[in-house]
Order: sequence, then C-alpha cells, then structure tokens
Amino acid sequence: MKCFKDGEFLAIEEVKLSVDDRGYVFGDGVYEVIKVYDGVLFTAQEHLERLIESAAKIRMVLPYTVEQLIEIAEQLVQQNNLTVGHIYLQVTRGVAPRAHQFPNEFVSPVVIGYTVENPRPFAQLEMGAAMKSVEDMRWLRCDIKSLNLLGNVLAKQEAVESNCQEALFVRDGLVREGSASNVFGIKDGVLHTHPANHFILNGITRRVVLQLASELSIPVKEKEFTLTEALEMDEFFFTSTNAEITPVVTIDRQLIGEGVPGPLTRKLQKAFDAQLPMLLAAGHADERNANGSAS
Repeated sequence: MKCFKDGEFLAIEEVKLSVDDRGYVFGDGVYEVIKVYDGVLFTAQEHLERLIESAAKIRMVLPYTVEQLIEIAEQLVQQNNLTVGHIYLQVTRGVAPRAHQFPNEFVSPVVIGYTVENPRPFAQLEMGAAMKSVEDMRWLRCDIKSLNLLGNVLAKQEAVESNCQEALFVRDGLVREGSASNVFGIKDGVLHTHPANHFILNGITRRVVLQLASELSIPVKEKEFTLTEALEMDEFFFTSTNAEITPVVTIDRQLIGEGVPGPLTRKLQKAFDAQLPMLLAAGHADERNANGSAS
C-alpha cells in the first residue's frame, strides 16, 4: 500500500511517526474520510472544505489547499488501484516536546493519507440496522471532526455488546447523532433531523440527504427531538460516508414503525443511488481529460 505523508508517497512500511506527534500525545488534530466509488471520489470538495474548517476551529492552518488535497486523494486512489472504499486523511498539529500549549510557529502540521478497501454495505442497506441509545458524555464541540473519539468508541462498543450496529447519542433527553453518523426520523411524511450546531457534526451525507429531500419535495424540519419522539417515528435512518442511508428498524429493541425499512427511506436511498452513475461518468471523463486521452 502507498501512503501519503508530508509531501511524499511512501510504502506503508516506510511511514514513520514520532512519539512526540501531538496527534498521538493529545489527539490534537482533525481528519476526514472520503468515499470512493468505482475509483472516483465522492463529494471530495465538501469533505476537504470541512477538513480545513475543522482545522481552523482548533486554530491550525493546513499546509495544502482544497485543490491540492483533492489531487493527493486522487493520487492515493490511483497508486493503490482503489475501486470501492475510502480515503482517510489526518492532520495533526505537528511534532514537538510534550506541553499542553501550542508549539511555536516553526512546528508544521503532519498530514497523512491512506486508502482502505471497503465494499458498500448492501445487506445493512436492505435489511436495516438496530440502534442503542447512549448518554452523550462528549465535549461540546461535536461540530469539529477531531481525533478525540474516545466517547464515540465507548458508545459504539456499548451498542455492539447489545447486538446493535450503531449507538444513538442522547443529551438532556434530546437525540443528537450516532457514534459515527447523523440520524433522521420520519413522521407523517416530514423528515426530522437535528440542526447543524455544536452538538453534532454536520455530515456530508447528511447534507446530501437534505438536498435530495428538497429535490423530492419531502418536507424537512431541522429541530431537536426527544428519544420518546424518536421511538414514535414512522421511519428512522442514519447516514455517514460509509453507511450511506441505513434504515433503522429498532431503537433500544423497540420497533420503529413496522420494524422494516420504510417507503420514504427507500425513496431517498434510490435517489442517492441514482446520483452515482452520473458522478462516476463525470469523474472518469475528468480522468481521461487529465490524461489527454479525450477532449
């Protein structure tokens, strides 16, 4: 496997990380995950703009532009012959002696990227998933896609130990998001989701779903709702780069609706899938143009 580190593409065994890297010592950094379908990046611009926004929120300046990061991601896809999977990009504040305050201005961020083969989760998309509610004990800047994921890890583990595929964070009685996803409920034909504020990460797939809902004339209400209201939804689903639009059939072992993926969820899934052929055709055309093999 070829990885990217600070301007170089290296074999994975050549990548060296320092014990003084602030990402390792403090979790002082941010990251992004970009989906790849048929060798083409999906919503890369939006992901990488968010990476730069997350970095800015922790007062860190990335050494690359969005355009340069897209080029790096495309190179990783090509050099690893990635067909379906994802690109992981991580940026830490850099390598410096251990001290809580920021290092001096001469310390540069460390940028790492690599690929992971990861097929689409067709079985879960078709059959649906179970969620378990978990008290949200995380910090109050969930809008930053930071490396600090211990709260998410513990919640996910609690869900898995209850034979569920995802955790559902609840804070002050209000549903927030999943441990690695955003969540949506459908009641009487209206799509409900948490507003994009500091309590959740404004997911890229979340944004895609909201755009699809607008195109399909599905009413949307971006407003907090309770766990009780979640359990009373007609349909429920969660979204993420890798989970896409995953129906939820139970929460805390209670059936949602009839306990099967609902019609509006299916409609959104079909609309999501319908984007992909156009995306892939455009992506491959861009590749041919870049290689000079097509006009």
